[in-house]
Amino acid sequence: MPAYLIARIDVTDPEEYAIYAGQTVALAEKFGGRFLVKGGPQEVVEGAAPSRHVIVEFPSRAAAERWFNSPEYQRILPIALRASKRDVVIVEGV
Repeated sequence: MPAYLIARIDVTDPEEYAIYAGQTVALAEKFGGRFLVKGGPQEVVEGAAPSRHVIVEFPSRAAAERWFNSPEYQRILPIALRASKRDVVIVEGV
């Protein structure tokens, strides 16, 4: 069953965040991940929303968790935490 990493992000330091974001695609691919949404224009149609959304599809929840907990991702995570405010969840698909 696929799983999706969903991130709601407000970038506070665009230059530093770009260093992080530039490394995520290739790293996610190593774990079977595929970016479906990575920022881009958005229209808020209900409620409040951050300035950026990211959705990454993984083949399973275990694969998504392996990616998130991998030493490679944990090495770049502090960059994202310094350069943004974010909520990140892993959700199993149907």
